[in-house]
Amino acid sequence: MDKCVHYLSDRVCYIASDDTWIESKAIQQLEITAQLPNMAYVAGMPDLHPGRGYPIGAAFFSVNRFYPALVGNDIGCGMTLFQTEFKNNKLNLDKLEKQLSQMSDIATSEWLEENLPKERQNHPFAGSLGSIGGGNHFAEFQQIDQVVNETLFAQSGINKKQVLLLVHSGSRGLGQSILRAHTEQFGHKGLEQDTDMASDYLLAHNDALRYAELNRQLIGERMMQQIRTHGHVIADVNHNLVEPCELHGQQGWLHRKGATPAHHDLVVIPGSRGDYSYIVKPIASDLSLNSLPHGAGRKWMRTECKGRLSHRFTPLQLSRTSLGSRVICANKQLIYEEAPQSYKSIETVVESMVSIGLIQVIARLKPLITYKTSGEIA
Repeated sequence: MDKCVHYLSDRVCYIASDDTWIESKAIQQLEITAQLPNMAYVAGMPDLHPGRGYPIGAAFFSVNRFYPALVGNDIGCGMTLFQTEFKNNKLNLDKLEKQLSQMSDIATSEWLEENLPKERQNHPFAGSLGSIGGGNHFAEFQQIDQVVNETLFAQSGINKKQVLLLVHSGSRGLGQSILRAHTEQFGHKGLEQDTDMASDYLLAHNDALRYAELNRQLIGERMMQQIRTHGHVIADVNHNLVEPCELHGQQGWLHRKGATPAHHDLVVIPGSRGDYSYIVKPIASDLSLNSLPHGAGRKWMRTECKGRLSHRFTPLQLSRTSLGSRVICANKQLIYEEAPQSYKSIETVVESMVSIGLIQVIARLKPLITYKTSGEIA
């Protein structure tokens, strides 16, 4: 059991099997972040990888002070799993790809005018709702490939004869504006709890969480309408946030930067766009700061992906995966940055958590079509 838990000190650890790729720079960032004032505990997940100053795929617990910069600019980034009414036996990937490729920013904008809730119509960032964004964000139609735990699967209410939709996105420009305003005034030194400045940030932060949740809901509805189906939410989680909580017998603040909360009945840990994803039941533990991996985690930096892959694959070739799924991404740079080869093996990430009893695998998901940006690859 302890072979997958690596202690850097009595309050800093990361979880990874010997087969899990963990970059030394990510471990360095983990240790540096642990030295911030009032930081009590730090835990890296198996998808740990370097970020801009702070590691991604980690949870951080502080007392009396919290750090907006640890949450980052994509407050409320998370994942929503929808059960659609689209039946697997009706699948025609060519047709689905054509339907989804016809989506455009203009069409989405027109759709938004008719579907945006009234209470959000005057929001300063209303125009970005219903949009996926760049980076590793996506909307992916999936199907159950394998049921691992029949009992937990039955309890989930998921119909394995119907297609699922997983949406990964966040608060778009809203979160970025909140972080920018904070760092311009306070830098990276954090905020003392119970102060006016802390209250102001938390108010904006919580608005961004609700915005991100609505954004994923609208993306899901838009995607399902595009292929002429309906559906409902099975699970929704935010994995970039800060919240008050009690851990290790102390009251404090838990920051998650690319770390999934463990207090849900089920969550999805996605692989790369050419790999499987897993539906799992979380098991809360102080060891992992009540957190789980939020995905496979990057293996290569974005800046090196095209150089590593462009001589081997064209963008068109990368729009087809080894599992037979399709990727819709009109941005040629992005399709290299998000190529499956640039990510860790999702199996090693999941196995690391299973081995120490922090998750139970419910089912494995196979990708069908991943939507990132509209248009055809040329």
